[in-house]
Amino acid sequence: MDDGDFQNTRYSRSLSSSSLPELYTTARVSPVTLTYFHYCLENGKYTVHLHFAEIQFSNDKTFRSLGKRLFNIYVQGVLVWKDFDIEDKPHFSQKPHILSTYNVTVTDGILEIRFYWAGKGTTRIPVRGVYGPLISAFSIVSDSKPCSDQKNGRRKIVIGVAFGVSAFCLVLIVVGIFWRKGFVKGIKRREKVIKGQDFRMRTFTLKQIRAATDGFSPANKVGEGGFGPVYKGQLSDGTWVAVKQLSSKSRQGNREFLNEIGMISCFQHPNLVKLHGCCIEGDQLILVYEYMENNSLARALFSSENELKLDWPSRLRICIGIAKGLAFLHEESRLKVVHRDIKATNVLLDGNLNPKISDFGLARLDEEDKTHIITRVAGTIGYMAPEYALWGYLSYKADVYSYGVVVLEAVSGKSNNNYMPSDNCVCLLDKALHLERTENVMQLVDERLGSEVNPTETKNTIKVALLCTNPSPSLRPTMSEVVNMLEGRSSIPDVIPEGNDFTEDLRFKAMRDVHQNKEGHSLSTSRTDDSAGILTYSTPSMLGNDIHEISSEL
Repeated sequence: MDDGDFQNTRYSRSLSSSSLPELYTTARVSPVTLTYFHYCLENGKYTVHLHFAEIQFSNDKTFRSLGKRLFNIYVQGVLVWKDFDIEDKPHFSQKPHILSTYNVTVTDGILEIRFYWAGKGTTRIPVRGVYGPLISAFSIVSDSKPCSDQKNGRRKIVIGVAFGVSAFCLVLIVVGIFWRKGFVKGIKRREKVIKGQDFRMRTFTLKQIRAATDGFSPANKVGEGGFGPVYKGQLSDGTWVAVKQLSSKSRQGNREFLNEIGMISCFQHPNLVKLHGCCIEGDQLILVYEYMENNSLARALFSSENELKLDWPSRLRICIGIAKGLAFLHEESRLKVVHRDIKATNVLLDGNLNPKISDFGLARLDEEDKTHIITRVAGTIGYMAPEYALWGYLSYKADVYSYGVVVLEAVSGKSNNNYMPSDNCVCLLDKALHLERTENVMQLVDERLGSEVNPTETKNTIKVALLCTNPSPSLRPTMSEVVNMLEGRSSIPDVIPEGNDFTEDLRFKAMRDVHQNKEGHSLSTSRTDDSAGILTYSTPSMLGNDIHEISSEL
């Protein structure tokens, strides 16, 4: 049983036989708090209906009927009901009750509903158990008339929460239920499931996409990844777009498709790529993004065919822009998100060399009150934080680590994975640490920059990168702190030289394994058409011999 199965079993309740309507025979329960987000809503007024039925306590006047459940209800952070008692409303247990809240205002596309146990009610009667907030379902009704619904006048969204994951957004619930458990099989069923989600965004027909890309012409192909190819296109109104086409053979891509729509469609930030819409038709799953004229940071830095020359001010501005985008995801957005795949290929550059973070297929919500232990690790070798790669411990500090690697690449013009120093260092980060210890850190700077670099800015930027890649996540700065350091608003702590072979091994073990594999040693790899860039290997860890699917850019 994985962690999702365990939480669903522990914090759900159900009745095998009951006269209740089916909606009320299952419920989600929590010891202290339940929080639900519905995002990508149109701004406006809504009515929220909360559906309750007390299915844990009996109404037979026996010892099992002595339990009492009290909790507070918050909508959009406002307390709408204090000490709510499900049993008190219908006057006895196991009877449905609907509590309605009117004129709920949505201003940023997100609706938050929270149930909180404030220490009242029973905890050991009738037996020791979980008697915190309990809910069967909730429904949301728009008080305004959507332009897409001329007949019904009002749009009603009913969300059953009995089998949902606590504090997870709707899209992640769909991903968990339909893709991880394997309930969705076949193109027709997949299309039906995805179209059933209300993503509140523009949808394109396949005909429109074909016209925009000249029938997916190879001449318009601008990139390729594990998800599938990316094409440049022009819509009928003249807008240039990037068309990201899911490989029809990739099951993981289906999960990423849903995840990426759900995540990025909610965010508006100058350093996050903008999603124009999607196309779901037949076996085609397509995302339509704003077109970024200068492709990716990786291409600008590493490609021998690239004619784009990045001077030092541009590189520093790019590093600051990436940091601002991550600070928004980690700290400023209402939904806190861990990207999980920050790397140079996932940083795009517009015509003015402004950086924008892309590819949210692996992103996860970061809940402040929870520690995430991931049993299936996904990411890119060389950019993954050691605590995440080896033990599955995931927090926003994993993105901070990846960011530090990207900054070193921007300063040096070299790829962390492909760069092979002449000494015993195994990658760019290892080389940077060696140069820091020997006080020769300026040797890391890209030779193409010549004498135009600002030595003070460059040294400070490298120091920030090394702080971000500290093997201990607690010692890494937050991204808002990184922005302040790079913009000169706060001092930069000294980087403490490390001589601990164990911590160094944590960061560089995967890179050593990959390099050994390239030389024909023990590590086995498998590459297939439907998982381009995916390296699968088994490694001993505290979680056992789990299979880790991570992309390799070697």
